[in-house]
Amino acid sequence: MVKRAHGFTLIEMLAVVAITAILSAMAAPAFKSLVAGQRARATSTDLYAALVLARSEAIKRNTQVTLQPAATAWQGGWRIPNPSDTGHPVANHGPVPGATITGPTAVVYLPNGRVASDTAPSFDIAVDGAETHRCVQVDLSGRPRLQASGC
Repeated sequence: MVKRAHGFTLIEMLAVVAITAILSAMAAPAFKSLVAGQRARATSTDLYAALVLARSEAIKRNTQVTLQPAATAWQGGWRIPNPSDTGHPVANHGPVPGATITGPTAVVYLPNGRVASDTAPSFDIAVDGAETHRCVQVDLSGRPRLQASGC
């Protein structure tokens, strides 16, 4: 009685590895674009949340509250300093590597929640590898909104 061996041959295994490598190479660029697009979306959502927080803090504290870049540019992160206690900021956001964020030098909210500006601020967010930009616009009443395209 001849016993039959179970398993795969070396040629079958090499064929599967080759097919997997080819499919992975074809999917990698699309996956990178997807990840970059999600990073742009997450960054715009984080900036939107910071604007909402700054506005609500201005209304709650009945004083001016500022959202400003943590470094010289917005991609270096942003922060909301505490108007009554400079040692303890309201919020800090770290840097966003691989992103370019253009926007105003700062967004100042008045105690009534409106923006202390004659022009409505907007932020254009571009992430390396993403196909489109994202936009966060603030109307003069202080309410931010997200836009799935550039400003």
